[in-house]
Amino acid sequence: MSASVVILGTGLAGFTLAREFRKLDKDTPLVLVSRDHGGFYSKPMLSNALAGNKTAASLVMKDSDKMVAELNATIHNRATVSRIDTAARTVELADGTRIGYRDLVFAVGADPIRLPLEGDAADTVLSVNDLDDYATFAGRLDGVTSVAILGAGLIGCEFANDLLSRGIVPTVIDLAPRVLPRLLPEAASERLRAKLAEAGAQFRFGVSAVRVDRVGDAGNGLRVTLSDGQALDAGLVLSAIGLRPRTTLAAEAGLQVNRGIVTNRLLAASAGHVHALGDCAEVDGHTLPYVMPIMQQARALAATLAGNPTPVVYPAMPVIVKTPACPTVVCPPPLDASGAWTVELTDDGCDARFHRGDGQLLGFALLGAATKQRQALATQVPGLLV
Repeated sequence: MSASVVILGTGLAGFTLAREFRKLDKDTPLVLVSRDHGGFYSKPMLSNALAGNKTAASLVMKDSDKMVAELNATIHNRATVSRIDTAARTVELADGTRIGYRDLVFAVGADPIRLPLEGDAADTVLSVNDLDDYATFAGRLDGVTSVAILGAGLIGCEFANDLLSRGIVPTVIDLAPRVLPRLLPEAASERLRAKLAEAGAQFRFGVSAVRVDRVGDAGNGLRVTLSDGQALDAGLVLSAIGLRPRTTLAAEAGLQVNRGIVTNRLLAASAGHVHALGDCAEVDGHTLPYVMPIMQQARALAATLAGNPTPVVYPAMPVIVKTPACPTVVCPPPLDASGAWTVELTDDGCDARFHRGDGQLLGFALLGAATKQRQALATQVPGLLV
């Protein structure tokens, strides 16, 4: 039986776990399997890279060779996993390479959810979910003055703000009645929308895109037809309607999957010596596609893999929304929480707090000047997993 720890995925989750593991264990063979170039970059930076004039190449902090040296690891780049045998503890790649493991970790991330669009340009709709996607997106912006963004959630709002930094007018389209409807109370949502609109963003709520067609003499423009029959023209269409955990490979290997790969608080999946973390994982019933949960997971799983079983702990984990037009921090209450929002609006901020009936603070949303309250409020919110 191989003594290797094998990590599938070299995104923020995979590389963070590898680094944390190497702090505790310098010698166990470490193998990473990458769908892409195997270099390290921070995926959260993709949605505000335009403002910093970042190219795909400049976003790479360390290339694959440097990561190999830093981690004392083997990295298989541009590799596809074809089969996993949890009984034999082997991973087989599409090129025939077979890798044995002592422990296997899924850190394979999530895929963009796609709308079933019609039209002769439906295949031109882009999503930005990794560095290669960003390279394609940035390369298509030359000469573009307007972009239609499908989705008014976290990523849609961040890209809208980022496009404004390039002088490109975004039109954000969502079936929901407002921005960040799952994260913000109505008044806070309206404040964020208003600030983005002041900066030049446009919004269409209560409708969805149904088709995308080429228009113009050269066919280089796009027309987005909406569910209410109206249409808008844009130079590019970006889909940002959400992510779906990648579970196909795990399911084919016989692992239990639900919304994500099902794990307990030790991040152990349903087969022995198999774990999952990051956007692909459903940890004790929770799927949290944010940076702070990944950090908590990586530290806990590194300790477990190094011989010290450590359940993951989720303290209050505020999410910073990268919208400089309206700085926003949100610590959403649990989905099943019982309570109510109270909102205080000022000229330069919005302080929204969600309290349980007994007065316990369960979540908050802070905009503008109110974001300075983040640390103080975070200490008052109970952890999700303690």
